[in-house]
Amino acid sequence: MDYVKVISFLCVLFLVQADEKTHKYKENEAVLLWVNKVGPFNNPMETYPYYKSHIPFCNRASELQVAHSEFHYERWEGLGSLLEGNNLVHSGIPIKYKRNQEKQTICTMKLDAKKMKYLTDGIKSSYWFSMYLDELPIWGMVGEMIAEDTNPELSRPYVYTHKSFQVGYNDNRIIEVNLTSEEPELLTLGAGETKEIKMTYSVSWVEVTDKSFKQRFDRYLDFGFFEHQIHWFSLFNSFMMVIFLVGLVSLILMRTLRQDYERFTERDIDEINLDTVVDETGWKQVHGDVFRAPPNLPLFAAIIGTGYQLLFSCLIVILASILNRLYHSRGSITTTTIFVFALNSFVAGYISSSTFLEYSSLDDPRWKQTILYTGGLYPLLIIVVMFCLNTLSWMYKASTTISFKIILGVFFIFCVQLVLLVVGTQVGRRTHKQLRFPCRVTSFQRPIPLTEWYMQRWFISFIGGTLPFGSIFIEMYFIFTSFWNYKFYYVYGFSLLVLAILIIVTVSVSIVATYFLLNAEDYRWKWSSIMSGGSTSVYVFLYSVFYFYTKTSMTGFFQTSFYFGYMFMFSSALFFFGAAVAYSGTRLFVRAIYENIKSD
Repeated sequence: MDYVKVISFLCVLFLVQADEKTHKYKENEAVLLWVNKVGPFNNPMETYPYYKSHIPFCNRASELQVAHSEFHYERWEGLGSLLEGNNLVHSGIPIKYKRNQEKQTICTMKLDAKKMKYLTDGIKSSYWFSMYLDELPIWGMVGEMIAEDTNPELSRPYVYTHKSFQVGYNDNRIIEVNLTSEEPELLTLGAGETKEIKMTYSVSWVEVTDKSFKQRFDRYLDFGFFEHQIHWFSLFNSFMMVIFLVGLVSLILMRTLRQDYERFTERDIDEINLDTVVDETGWKQVHGDVFRAPPNLPLFAAIIGTGYQLLFSCLIVILASILNRLYHSRGSITTTTIFVFALNSFVAGYISSSTFLEYSSLDDPRWKQTILYTGGLYPLLIIVVMFCLNTLSWMYKASTTISFKIILGVFFIFCVQLVLLVVGTQVGRRTHKQLRFPCRVTSFQRPIPLTEWYMQRWFISFIGGTLPFGSIFIEMYFIFTSFWNYKFYYVYGFSLLVLAILIIVTVSVSIVATYFLLNAEDYRWKWSSIMSGGSTSVYVFLYSVFYFYTKTSMTGFFQTSFYFGYMFMFSSALFFFGAAVAYSGTRLFVRAIYENIKSD
């Protein structure tokens, strides 16, 4: 029957599972309270299963006869939710819809010296826990370090022993849930002694008439933070940068190119050999080499294809989040991102094969290398990073550990991705129409003159990422803060505008950098445009280092590894994205200026 379980698991990966599907209840109907995970507040990724952590929570669901016996003790979660480390288990607390419950015992926590130490250390590290009621998140602190009245400088660990739930309802739906941790008890234990602490709870129901069911998630959104005046100002500032940069590029380039064309067309072009023309601008001198195939063409094409795969995936996820509010459902954004990225493998295959054939032919056997590079560049990078992080998570027994079933599901998605990649490649090969370059590629490469260091390709490419980074770094702050500081990111309209600004600025900067190179008679613009567009990722990663040390209080090898591992994957994705849009925009620019030469 194992194969039946595997097939069933693969099916549920496509859905975010929920027992409370309708969110409608009758009076006295059972309402499930699920416990999730626990961990230090300063380390968002260092979380442990609620009942399997080193914090000695007593397990009512396994010790007592659970009133909701018709439900499973553990529940299936969607792929994204599982990858985020969610591990929902029945709490065993019998809550009934609209029935108030006075103080009752959950269970008795029995502590020996070892468990007392674990609990004390957890309180010192500000451990928090997560629960869910009707898909609404609940957070609470395990305990608190409280200063003594007689000696304010001395703080001692207290554990909260009572959980007071206040549930707001409107008609037959739950609107909000509040948890208050009360009745702190000092943690003291003599030598050789054990301590029993009675954990209790109470439930009160309050009618909420000024809020509808669709608005119930709004209380978790930090409107004051994300819609702060500085956020709007940064967006306006980036928009003005786009206008200024595009205007400046258009003014300088069009004026300069027009002068070049005028000087060039003053003579009878039919009587001039272009190879012998001496012109101070230099960019026309490389007309015979500017459309030469770039070195390592399969890798080049794969980078462009991967970049477009990420671009389309990003656009679809942002639009889906705007239209469907994916952030309301636990793990939905992660699940959507994985499947959209896999489906867009078709786009990656099509674009990479088309780019390859632009500089090659159908008979070139290197197209197979292009498939391998496209299918392995970013996915293998993710696999390697996640394997290292998963090994670390397994050693720590953290909730972010990816089980074999999840690995099997991800492998299935990877296989689907490879199939779509091959299909996209074949479609690209069969539908590609070879376009003639504006200028003929000569048999011999023209020597590239020596230039100053500031005109070298490496410097122009590296400095090219400064303006694109400057247009998005404020948004990076909001994204980083939402991901690493327990905030729900919901302003995807801002993301869409910033994405458009990033594309425009990246293309503009790459065009300017390419024009400088061509003017210096350096025709190697293809890889330079990729590096210029992708260099923004270097600045983003450096900013993440700055953010880690100045804006967070993360500690420990586990959290540090996860932080920089995730930031490396994010920055790598930004590299492919920037490389693709920079090359595409620059390609159109290069073809346009050399077509004008030919037509004059």
